[in-house]
Amino acid sequence: MTRWVEEILRRYGQEAEVVRREGETERVRAFLQPIRERDEAVPETAAIGWLDGRLWLYLGRAAVKSGDTVLWNGRRFRVRSGRPHYIGQALCHWRAVLERARETE
Repeated sequence: MTRWVEEILRRYGQEAEVVRREGETERVRAFLQPIRERDEAVPETAAIGWLDGRLWLYLGRAAVKSGDTVLWNGRRFRVRSGRPHYIGQALCHWRAVLERARETE
């Protein structure tokens, strides 16, 4: 039933790595994109000192939980929250909210 999710991720997903709190690393295919807020206004050119505080969405088959890290496209994200989504009894995908990790983390 969830084979279609795996096929979509294989064809169109982005390559990323999930680093678990325990130190284990897993290469995955997932969708990552910024979550747009209704009143969001991202500047055309970033002013000096502007910080990207947007949250990001992760959709993938690999489990991601609070405290894990996702590495993608030269960026580091901290998982704020992650939860599995099911179709019936079968795991369909994981959905997580990410935030950009600070350089000091």
